[in-house]
Amino acid sequence: MSAHDRYGHDVLSGDWRHAGKPRTTDMPLSLGLIVEVGSDGYCGEVVGWENGMIVLEDRNQRRRTFPVGEYGYLVEGRPVALRIPPRRGASQSLRTPSGSRTGSHEQPHVALGSRIYVEGRHDAELVEKIWGDDLRHVGVVVEYMGGMDDLLGIVAEFEPAGGRRLGVLIDHLVANTKESRVAAQVRHAGYGDYVKITGHRFIDVWQTIKPDVLGIKAWPDVPMDRDFKKGTLAALGIPRHKPYARIDQADVGRAWQAMLARVSTYRDLDMDFVREVEKLIDFVTQDHIDQDS
Repeated sequence: MSAHDRYGHDVLSGDWRHAGKPRTTDMPLSLGLIVEVGSDGYCGEVVGWENGMIVLEDRNQRRRTFPVGEYGYLVEGRPVALRIPPRRGASQSLRTPSGSRTGSHEQPHVALGSRIYVEGRHDAELVEKIWGDDLRHVGVVVEYMGGMDDLLGIVAEFEPAGGRRLGVLIDHLVANTKESRVAAQVRHAGYGDYVKITGHRFIDVWQTIKPDVLGIKAWPDVPMDRDFKKGTLAALGIPRHKPYARIDQADVGRAWQAMLARVSTYRDLDMDFVREVEKLIDFVTQDHIDQDS
């Protein structure tokens, strides 16, 4: 198997290239068009398209995004490549991925002094994908820390104060863990009302994505002596036939991008995680809301 299609047969591939299929024809997108995604059987109504992505909504009002073009789409059983209609702009979906109405995001604010810190790049990318529109509208920037062992020093360097709040999102924030002990140190460091630390119960932000969104039954258990991300890929067989010892950071990066592409709405995520992120957004924007009210 060549390097460019090493994910062609794993659970995240969504590969639509099958021999013997009827010839694919181009079809312009239109609101209300019913489309089946042949790669995974998802079927939904076109409710919008923007930035090269199509937004589909199924009968349970669950939305997912897919790329414009040829992606194994079926309309009335016929294979089609979905295209942006000529001489027309992108449609406006009714809500952002976080569930906010798009009309409330027309004028972004200048960046506030307040920030949200997350542990790693993947955390930041997931928060950006779902809450990016909301954060830009209120002027809040998300930054990743690259680890939280020196969280007390990171918070001190930020110098939180009124109008400069700091929200911190931590992986695996459960009782009797290193993460909970470090968070407690910050809480008792005298920053009062200007720092809020919260988190989720999962070992890594990957697990905040609901397994069925990725086409798996459950997230695998990874032994404590293994790197979580590499161990997860080895358990899932990604890349195909590649043992744990040979999985590298490039494999991790490609797998994460494939996972992230499957996430299109907050409904694709664990709801406890969603609530904690939204608590942080409310917290870091509180001074701004107070000034506007």
